[in-house]
Amino acid sequence: MNTRTELGSLGEINLIQRLSEPFLSTTRPETVRGIGDDAAVIDMDGPDYGLVSTDMLLEGIHFDLSYTPLKHLGYKAVAVNVSDIAAMNGTPTQITVSLGLSNRFPVEAIEELYAGIRVACDDYKVDLIGGDTTSSRAGLVISVTALGRVAKDKVTYRSGGQANDVLCVTGDLGAAFLGLQLLEREKQVFMANPDMQPEIPEEKSYLLERQLRPNARTDMVYELRDLDVQPTAMIDLSDGLADGLLYICSQSKTGAVIFDENLPIDDVSYLTASELNLSPITSALNGGEDYELLFTVRPQEFEKLKNHARITAIGYLTDDPKSVVLATKAGQYTPIRAQGWQHFQ
Repeated sequence: MNTRTELGSLGEINLIQRLSEPFLSTTRPETVRGIGDDAAVIDMDGPDYGLVSTDMLLEGIHFDLSYTPLKHLGYKAVAVNVSDIAAMNGTPTQITVSLGLSNRFPVEAIEELYAGIRVACDDYKVDLIGGDTTSSRAGLVISVTALGRVAKDKVTYRSGGQANDVLCVTGDLGAAFLGLQLLEREKQVFMANPDMQPEIPEEKSYLLERQLRPNARTDMVYELRDLDVQPTAMIDLSDGLADGLLYICSQSKTGAVIFDENLPIDDVSYLTASELNLSPITSALNGGEDYELLFTVRPQEFEKLKNHARITAIGYLTDDPKSVVLATKAGQYTPIRAQGWQHFQ
């Protein structure tokens, strides 16, 4: 009797591990790193490695067009892929864009989408060099592949962390998740009464921007190079800090301690979480879509970063792979579990 395993019983991470198992052993000598990191790494017979990453965004799963402007969506589709290149300590160079379209979209709508793509290409200094377009019966589908490069002695994997490395994160956390909560709340109000107009205070516009038009932290890659800092491990935070931290610990074979009082949470995020009866700490840990960089550095390297205004030390790696914990001011230690986006639930 054939058995049936439901996708929801595995989750995204376990499904990827199961499907990729037969492909972990590569045959091409130029394939330096295949499945398992933010981007694949290819030897181009020069001083640099080539980087390749791809992501899909599906209507109704990753975005809701009732409150997502198409121009913002085009920008975001590029940013989330460029972010993967940055997470390898690399520089993005080109992208391809493929679309699945239904006939409910006029040409002008797709032009608006591509206007956002163009702005992102300008901002990240990448060229759009191709793609594909096909029909879709399931709404709008966007697939972007990003290409990049990194010096062979600068490439950073998720697996390079060591015990006592300092855990650092760029920017602030939780804002994109809270922006999504505000948008979903206003959508529900509108659906209940279409005469009601959205009312999101101007001071919360930062949260909406973080959700609708996130920025890939390519700037931090340049700043780390200028400071002569080489991260030992790095990942971009697409599915939340907890998820990214567990990836680094799993692949680096380490544990970790992070401190709740060190988590960088913007004042607007903190107040909004409280207003929505949400924990600011939980939002920062599990919210996702911040696209900040989580990275580790050796303690002596951190001396070069400790006064950086947009980099925060949140903890350190340990030599116990079974212990990844959040420490509170009161001295309590809580195991960290990945509770970010579960695609197949």
